Amino acid sequence: MDPAANTTPAENAPRVTKSDDEWRAELGPEAYAVLRTSATERPFTGEYTDTTAEGVYECRGCGAELFRSATKFESHCGWPSFYDPADSDAVILRRDTSLGMVRVEVLCASCHGHLGHVFEGEGYATPTDQRYCINSVALRLVPAE
Repeated sequence: MDPAANTTPAENAPRVTKSDDEWRAELGPEAYAVLRTSATERPFTGEYTDTTAEGVYECRGCGAELFRSATKFESHCGWPSFYDPADSDAVILRRDTSLGMVRVEVLCASCHGHLGHVFEGEGYATPTDQRYCINSVALRLVPAE
């Protein structure tokens, strides 16, 4: 997986921009910490970790469509897992060297909110062999009608 391969011009210019005060007021403390400062919610505590409802997962920060329930799978990692974004331009992948390791960070392409990380080659029976490990608090599920 090459993080630069999924980098778009949007990485340099988010489509949704707000002041830090606006983000804080709209998101609440936990969502702000994850989306705007790259924090991580505790495993097995998120609202969507075990959700099986059908629908679309949007960015809690800006409402952009990120993932669909059809690509969500049980990875038992403690966070919602998806094997593919809803649209190849929905997310930005960026090299992350925090915590003394190399990972691939997943950002919302519209507002550049931190969503989680993507991993590959873990042996899950998914079409992409990828696991987008996403914080529940960064998402909002819009149920199918």
